[in-house]
Amino acid sequence: MTLASRGEPPVGPARLIATTEVPTKWGRFTCHAFRSTDDGQEHVAFSLGEVATGGEVLVRVHSECLTGDVFGSWRCDCGAQLHAAMAAIASCGNGVLVYLRGHEGRGIGIGHKVQAYALQDEGRDTVDANLELGLPVDDRTYGIGVAILAELGVERVALMTNNPTKHNGLAAFGLEICRRVPLEVPPRAENEHYLRTKQQRLGHLLNLV
Repeated sequence: MTLASRGEPPVGPARLIATTEVPTKWGRFTCHAFRSTDDGQEHVAFSLGEVATGGEVLVRVHSECLTGDVFGSWRCDCGAQLHAAMAAIASCGNGVLVYLRGHEGRGIGIGHKVQAYALQDEGRDTVDANLELGLPVDDRTYGIGVAILAELGVERVALMTNNPTKHNGLAAFGLEICRRVPLEVPPRAENEHYLRTKQQRLGHLLNLV
């Protein structure tokens, strides 16, 4: 039974804190704040339209990126992907964007991410920089994202992602992914090398020129 049908906070992995309407440049979304009962981390989901119908729902599970999402950094494509996903949901009139905190730098945290950036300035790519710091290349897990979608009543998704690892990570927690929707944004000179590394070393499905 989901939040939509129960009308009360869940007792599972994702506990609802509050729900409110948030007007955005893409329209009026419903913002749901959740807390993970495993680690206390707080996450949000922005939904538009009725998503608990049992039908296919357009979904983006977005990993937190302070530099890209908030400050508009051009070193990555995260902020542009976030905006493109919100625009796609608005155009569709129905969908959910789950924003997972604690995923900064593919899970290594903001301090380590800036250290990795410094190594990239010296010529390493994003994979080798993490490894040189003794950190995992990607330390993210997606169970809480699947739990949030379940609490919103989302059963079947069209997943906006270029990342097979994220696709498989969500599916491993039982999310029914009907199809993948590419979410590619135009590369910039500042992030072209980063995108090529994601394509060539991390297996992201990108059509780079």
